Amino acid sequence: MNLCVEKDIGKNIGYLMDKNDVLKVIKTCKSEKNVPFSLNDKDFIIDKIPLMIDGKAKGALIFFHDITVYNKMSRKLDEDEGYINVLNTIMDTVNEWVVVTDEKGIIKMISKGYKDFLNEPNPEGKHVTEVIENTRLHIVLETGEREVGDIQEIKGNRMIVMRIPIKKDGKVIGAVGKGIFKDISDFVSLSKKVKRSKKVKSLEKELEYYKKELDRESIAKYSFDDIVGNSKSIKSVKDIATKVAKTDSNVLILGESGTGKELFAHAIHNVSNRRLGPFIKINCAAIPGELLESELFGYEEGAFTGAKRGGKKGKFELANGGTILLDEIGDMPLNMQAKILRVIQEKEVERLGGNVSRKIDVRIIASTNKKLEQLVNRGEFREDLYYRLNVITIKLPPLRERKEDIEDLANTLRIKVAKRLGIYVEGISKEALEYLRSYDWPGNIRELENVIERAINLLDVDLMIKPEHLPKRLTKNKTKSYLKNNRPLKNIVEDIEKEIIKDCLKKTNGNKNKAAKILGLSRTGLYKKINRYNLEDLD
Repeated sequence: MNLCVEKDIGKNIGYLMDKNDVLKVIKTCKSEKNVPFSLNDKDFIIDKIPLMIDGKAKGALIFFHDITVYNKMSRKLDEDEGYINVLNTIMDTVNEWVVVTDEKGIIKMISKGYKDFLNEPNPEGKHVTEVIENTRLHIVLETGEREVGDIQEIKGNRMIVMRIPIKKDGKVIGAVGKGIFKDISDFVSLSKKVKRSKKVKSLEKELEYYKKELDRESIAKYSFDDIVGNSKSIKSVKDIATKVAKTDSNVLILGESGTGKELFAHAIHNVSNRRLGPFIKINCAAIPGELLESELFGYEEGAFTGAKRGGKKGKFELANGGTILLDEIGDMPLNMQAKILRVIQEKEVERLGGNVSRKIDVRIIASTNKKLEQLVNRGEFREDLYYRLNVITIKLPPLRERKEDIEDLANTLRIKVAKRLGIYVEGISKEALEYLRSYDWPGNIRELENVIERAINLLDVDLMIKPEHLPKRLTKNKTKSYLKNNRPLKNIVEDIEKEIIKDCLKKTNGNKNKAAKILGLSRTGLYKKINRYNLEDLD
């Protein structure tokens, strides 16, 4: 498909595609994304986006993503090695950033331009996760679902990428990853091209709007891969969250402070059908009640003294087509709760000082560390809003209920904080880990991160975090955590026995014969204790 600005401006879109499909986008004001399209023996994925001016659709913006070569490659990959060599030469010539893996995620082909950027001269034969930062190709291999238009950060560069599974006879045999825009700023270069014609001034303004929105970084930064832990409780919550992410239902995330509620909200958005839309968050507890309304719904020019000229869009309008996170919803004033309820029911907002209702398409994720049912009973939270938000509830376990994840969490945080502070830290000693595991963590993961950061700052000649680097509240009496709440001796002994068996199984790499001999148990006796303490996952 070859188009020329000078020749093709002014022609009816009907000579390229069914114009009714384009008119539908303009009429409904709703985007259509990832639509398969073929023309002149070429395959495309197209995105159709209405161009909104003064609240009305004045046209449509259509993006064509050429996937012809990748569709052909998926049919030929295992049949013709010569074809792959030719394709590799073509990719290197045009400086494409493309990587191809087999069904196990092993890199089979990668373009020279991509190798140079990654500074990996010989990445073939390695697993893709070892070579490419923040990749999701291994996830595409598992799900068999394409991902187009995702934002991925590699070596500080944020780029727009596509990931496509390669299938044969209904089975995934590999995957292709490609950088559509090697930097988000490349997306803005489209605006420079359309300046050639006066007829596209409105399109130019629309592109400027998208540039500003991208600059706001109104995107979800985290995925389910960023949620650390292999305990049964956290795995169960992740499974539920992954399933509900595929729907448009409202989600209520409950959990104590520091359990990762915002992290889950990011992850839900990033695997939802709205992942290409904005992700807007607002802390309902951090903004004074008198300012919260203008933040959520925006305001018209002259609505109040000091109002911005031209007015301002609210968070709901900015989140249109995407997701809004109402963090700490339990602290929202009652009068604002009524207005949020109206937004959910009518799917429209009205700016402060205005009289025009604007239709919106937004998914709401609410989170709180408060017990909303108790607030409802006390008349401090609207019952009707509670049931509107409580369509799907995700309750995050506190850290004290998933202590088997503490070691992985502590080491992940150690790497993160050490990188941020520019300090080399080799690890965490076994003694320090024991203190971390024996503490109850009222502040949850946020408190654990603070403790790790404090310890790293106290390192001198040591390269390892040791007990002396931990706060006294963790180290002054290790047995206090066992005796707290007047726990029976039987339970304390069981806890200690469980930890000893777990450590022994880890040291023997799951070899039960060796573990039984070390512990002085019969193999049958060891199996009974493994089942009793739910240690099967350590095998």
